[in-house]
Amino acid sequence: MYRMAVAQLDNTAQHMGLDANVWERLRTPQRAQVVSFPFRRDDYRTVETVFGYRVQHLLTMGPTKGGIRFDEDVNMGEVTALAMWMSWKCAIIGVPFGGAKGGVRIDPSTLSRAELQRVTRRYTMEIIDTIGPDRDIPAPDLGTSERVMAWIMDTYSQHKGYTVPAVVTGKPVHLGGSLGRKEATGRGVFICARDAAQRYGIPIEGARIAIQGFGQVGAAAARAAHVAGCKVVAVSDVRSGLHNSSGLDVDAVDEWVQGSGFLEGFAGGDRCTPGEVLEVPCDILIPAAIQQQITERNAHRIDCRLVVEGANGPTTLEADAILRERGIR
Repeated sequence: MYRMAVAQLDNTAQHMGLDANVWERLRTPQRAQVVSFPFRRDDYRTVETVFGYRVQHLLTMGPTKGGIRFDEDVNMGEVTALAMWMSWKCAIIGVPFGGAKGGVRIDPSTLSRAELQRVTRRYTMEIIDTIGPDRDIPAPDLGTSERVMAWIMDTYSQHKGYTVPAVVTGKPVHLGGSLGRKEATGRGVFICARDAAQRYGIPIEGARIAIQGFGQVGAAAARAAHVAGCKVVAVSDVRSGLHNSSGLDVDAVDEWVQGSGFLEGFAGGDRCTPGEVLEVPCDILIPAAIQQQITERNAHRIDCRLVVEGANGPTTLEADAILRERGIR
């Protein structure tokens, strides 16, 4: 994944005619931290070693900013790529932050609430000298949540001796979080899709939209699309997908997932795999799951007019070239 991020940078820098010295500096992170710590399971017999990461790509623009993900496959290369992409996001919209990212190599679905809290607090202590309102501000990402941010804030505040709400974003509103933060990314993805559709002559009213990923980003994008009069024809989560060419009942899907946790068992559409959702005929495709989902292996089968990326790095460079040749924006 890091190689993909660097290749994207090289491609763009060459196209821009970027100064060679600046180009070289941007290819590597400024700081990268690896930590490990013991973690005791609830049975009080099993002790595991857990690895964690925090990467700060660029400190020139100000404090660094970026999420923390808990995932059993996360590694330093992945976290570094995500930190680089955060730098580009902040720079493009003029936010005075550099990019950062963090990760803990553990599957949060295997953890009890108490175990998740212990992992979170210990990881926070391991990186506590790295983060801070004027240094590096974490946020939720894959496998983390408002609750995890609250634990990070509390651990950091205990260390400082006073409450420091600004150490994280994405915390609960009653602890100083922002209203609308939970839906902001997904809503922003749809706004980008709406504006791009307008630019390329795609009527947004009745536009067919397929969304890979029905988590925080994908679900919010689906809700925004539904309100705008779009027809959401396919969605998926980590286990399965749903397809209905006449349009899914987004409110019913949302209610089902809120109750069961997954799309499995919902009766309002035909079942498919998460990969097949990418190939459903539609006007706008929103990959909002994980990285490297559209590749040279399936790019020829993508059947849409516009791809709007809600995930980090869902399209490889090779797939980008294929989509461009096919006239897919």
